[in-house]
Amino acid sequence: MPEALGAFLGWLIPAVVVFGVAALAVAAIVWAVRRARRSPRARSRAEAARDRAGVALVRLDDAVSDLEIEVGLSGALYGGGAPSSLRRARLSAQHVRDESFDQYRVISEPDASPPDVERAAARIERRATEAIAAIARAKVEHARWVDANVSATVQVSAAVQRLGALRDAMGDPAALVSDLSSRVAEEEWAAASRAAHSAISEADAAERLLRAAADEARDPSKSALPSLAQAERALRQAEVDARLLEEHHRLVTQAEAAVPGEFAAARAALRQAMTIRDQLDAVDAERLGAELRVIECELSTVEVDAARRPTRAVEAIARLRDRLDIAVGDARTAQQRLRGARTALPGTLATARSALASAEASIAHSGGGADARSRLLSAQAELARARQAGDPVEALDAARRAMRDAEDAKALADYGRITRGR
Repeated sequence: MPEALGAFLGWLIPAVVVFGVAALAVAAIVWAVRRARRSPRARSRAEAARDRAGVALVRLDDAVSDLEIEVGLSGALYGGGAPSSLRRARLSAQHVRDESFDQYRVISEPDASPPDVERAAARIERRATEAIAAIARAKVEHARWVDANVSATVQVSAAVQRLGALRDAMGDPAALVSDLSSRVAEEEWAAASRAAHSAISEADAAERLLRAAADEARDPSKSALPSLAQAERALRQAEVDARLLEEHHRLVTQAEAAVPGEFAAARAALRQAMTIRDQLDAVDAERLGAELRVIECELSTVEVDAARRPTRAVEAIARLRDRLDIAVGDARTAQQRLRGARTALPGTLATARSALASAEASIAHSGGGADARSRLLSAQAELARARQAGDPVEALDAARRAMRDAEDAKALADYGRITRGR
């Protein structure tokens, strides 16, 4: 028996040593691979790949915006007889853009691994480049069709009609700004004023370009297409600015009407929180009581000039309601949370819409990089989710995410404009 045990151990010990060394070697290799994949060099490569994907995404987003102009013209002005490839290219490019922006947001998260970032970024860049090429091919086909079927004179005439319709819809932008300036502080109507000036300037530029295009259309030796294309871009920007002007005016007007109700709802929420505080133990009650006193003090401060700064007041109340929810935490019953969300939702939605309008204006005039546009798309999606949600608590959470994403989008767009201007 001792001899058999000795023979067994003589076989076992070398085997254990061999397998143990092999296991250690495998573990060391795995550790080295993981470390290499997360090394500063790997992260640098991944960031460079993400940047390239972002540039391609911005190019695709701009190409889709330009394509939408041509699709609108082919459908509205040419009786639907233009090549269908233009509309197919737009739908396909929109699908690629939206999916790619979703993927871009994922690889922009801090915990994304460098290899995953590189792979996803390469896929985004490849798909965006392919979509841009498809758009270019469709536009060439459309240009050939236009040359063969539509005269420059007809195109200019149609653009002039669009400009006239835009001016009729805009009315007197200065009157809207004057209306706001007579009631609220400058910071409330400054964005509307910028949009009004830009809309008027772009419409005037479109009119000048269309006159030039009309002259060129009558001269067989000249092409009206360059002037017409520039006029279309100016007209498109004027339409965007006119919409922003109306949106800013509507937001301020709605905020003025909502301010009294928002303050009443906030104070009711504070009274409910006071009742909850009385049911807590001494330590938690003291903590909550101190926070409630601060919130009440800030609410009273906001109320002082709420009439002159209604959108700022509604935004401040929305943030204070968010802070109040965090302070109360899980101490509320489900019914209390539901009631609180229902009263906080209108002001938070209004604040999210205002933040979204500001972000859209910044990106429309500065261009904005992929990060800013990605945040903007996320804010738009969250706002849509908030409006569609049947549960007030879910809707409130989505509206708050929309507000944060829109603010991030504006900050990124503004930062990009500042850095480019250096």
